[in-house]
Amino acid sequence: MIKIYTDGAAQGNPGPGGYGTILKYNKAEKELSEGFRLTTNNRMELLAVIRGLEAIKKTGISITIYSDSKYVVEAVEKGWLWNWEKKNFKDKANVDLWKKYIPLHRQYNPKFVWIKGHAGHPENERCDELAVMAAQGAVLLIDREYELSQKP
Repeated sequence: MIKIYTDGAAQGNPGPGGYGTILKYNKAEKELSEGFRLTTNNRMELLAVIRGLEAIKKTGISITIYSDSKYVVEAVEKGWLWNWEKKNFKDKANVDLWKKYIPLHRQYNPKFVWIKGHAGHPENERCDELAVMAAQGAVLLIDREYELSQKP
């Protein structure tokens, strides 16, 4: 079984943000993270899942995704996503990311498990660290761009 742990962070909503993802398969482990200058927490939570699934190279293996995002977990596990898709995502946020997620879901059919965030779960805490570091990197990028734009 492949286990994917995910978390997203944003400093402001919208603001600089990032995601952290950990993939575990047997004894192998891989960490992913990326920062963005202007995003939302929900976008980062969903992108963490997408990037985790995109990193999988094997097929035919069961996948469980652990996330502290009720937005993501409930959208999939309660079937809301499929109703949104039928209605062409009318009045829904993050349509671009949901449309990226759907083919990955159909390919891998992952199971989601909601875990409480900031509750001492080692992988969730590490994903949070990765997401926050990525978001802070985006903040530094913004500050550097501002600094450069102020020079004559």
